[in-house]
Amino acid sequence: MEVLGMIMAGGEGSRLFPLTKERAKPAVYFGGKFRLIDFVLSNFVNSQVYSIYVLTQFKSQSLADHLQDGWRFGSILRDHFISLVPAQQRMGRDWYMGTADAIYQNINLIENHHPDMVAIFGADHVYRMDLRQMVDFHKSKNADATVAAIQVKREEASSFGILSVDDDSRIMDFQEKPASPKPIPSNPDIALASMGNYIFSTDFLLRKLLEDAQSETNHDFGKDIIPSSCKDSRIYAYDFQTNAIPGASEEERGYWRDVGTIKAFWEANMDLRNVKPQFNLYNRKWPIKTASYSSPPAKFVFNEDGRRGQAINAIVSEGSIISGGKVQDSIIGRNVFLHSGSAVINSIIMEEVEIGRNCRINLAIIDKGVRVPEGTAIGYNIEEDRKKFFIDEESGIVVIPKGYKFPGQ
Repeated sequence: MEVLGMIMAGGEGSRLFPLTKERAKPAVYFGGKFRLIDFVLSNFVNSQVYSIYVLTQFKSQSLADHLQDGWRFGSILRDHFISLVPAQQRMGRDWYMGTADAIYQNINLIENHHPDMVAIFGADHVYRMDLRQMVDFHKSKNADATVAAIQVKREEASSFGILSVDDDSRIMDFQEKPASPKPIPSNPDIALASMGNYIFSTDFLLRKLLEDAQSETNHDFGKDIIPSSCKDSRIYAYDFQTNAIPGASEEERGYWRDVGTIKAFWEANMDLRNVKPQFNLYNRKWPIKTASYSSPPAKFVFNEDGRRGQAINAIVSEGSIISGGKVQDSIIGRNVFLHSGSAVINSIIMEEVEIGRNCRINLAIIDKGVRVPEGTAIGYNIEEDRKKFFIDEESGIVVIPKGYKFPGQ
């Protein structure tokens, strides 16, 4: 086996609360019908990496159900699998203490497969990436480890691990979330950031995991293993901007979104509604895969003044019925029912939501299974909304969590 994939899907996603109140961050819906984990899984499978472990920890049932429904390989080939690995306290009584510790506690999975390389990727970003190009780079440099890197604005760089590299892309210094990020030499306003995606040569990884487990550290790749290895090991930065995807436009090259806040999550979703979005869900040469349900097509009914089912600059997922209502500049999930006289604008409506007659919804995210009563207005009076719902103070977006009950329900 050349590459074993290990996906870190245990994140709490506290900055995405209340969307993560009932689920892990990688299980949050995105783009109508997808989950965040679908993007990294699609990248692995499209890159012909078929041996994949998904490591989970917090609130993982929703994620487990999704993988069961949508990501099963046949059992003919032994090395074609996507296997969920919950935290099991294999190495003691502690749960995962960091990203490196999560891999260390499951080190037997690596030893059992004897891969040449291990790809360790996060599960909560939106992007396309051909791993084969990063693998080729890793091999061409005879690297011990390769870190996928992207340029970010220096003012935003304190949220990332920041790299300093030489002319050969070898990492000379790595600082995890520094207060004063070091810019790249050619531009004082730009820093080179780690995407949290790594490829390790297996022997090097196993040795470093054992060393880290015996040390007093944070047991984290970004905080410990990568920074401590730069001086005496061959650690390289792979420029994500060079990654070319079949069927992708030049505008999409280098597209990578950290949707870890409500504002960033809303903005990335809203980009999809555009005529020419920067991230194109409709690229058939590099499809984003997800669970396939037996829902019927979306339907738009009634064509009368004041009662016309319509959607403008919107994504409407299968099974949804727009019954005499209006959807504009919004993302609608599966099996949503919008009743007559209602209007949804600049919003994200997740699956199995029912919106009653004559409702007005603007700048809102409504999570799964909510029933909005007739005549409800959301997003038009922030002080009234604050009394009942969660308000993201950075953006003013109203967020109604999964299964929320209105008075009388």
